[in-house]
Amino acid sequence: QVQLEESGGGLVQAGGSLRLSCAISGIISNINALGWYRQAPGKQRELVAAITRSDTTNYADSVKGRFTISRDNAKNTLYLQMNSLKPEDTAVYYCYAHELSVTFRISRDYWGQGTQVTVSS
Repeated sequence: QVQLEESGGGLVQAGGSLRLSCAISGIISNINALGWYRQAPGKQRELVAAITRSDTTNYADSVKGRFTISRDNAKNTLYLQMNSLKPEDTAVYYCYAHELSVTFRISRDYWGQGTQVTVSS
């Protein structure tokens, strides 16, 4: 079982920065990918950034060059550094983890509760 808890959201002006954190707890040995998703009102949830166990990263085109995903294994924490924020970045941001174990026939998705990011113009 895996638990995710986001923090760091808030209200910022356009051009500002925020760093989101996701505390990961529970049995995490089978997590093979972590990521950040976001969902704006009236829109579907979309992938913002992802990172694999081997540290391969992937970003949505809309955030490339502005956002950076990283993790601190010692602290069991996932981060999303967001710079040069735009009003269109306004959304609820969710921490995500994928658990996969072929041996034990496990394939599960885990989600945090979300943290609101609002960027004013």
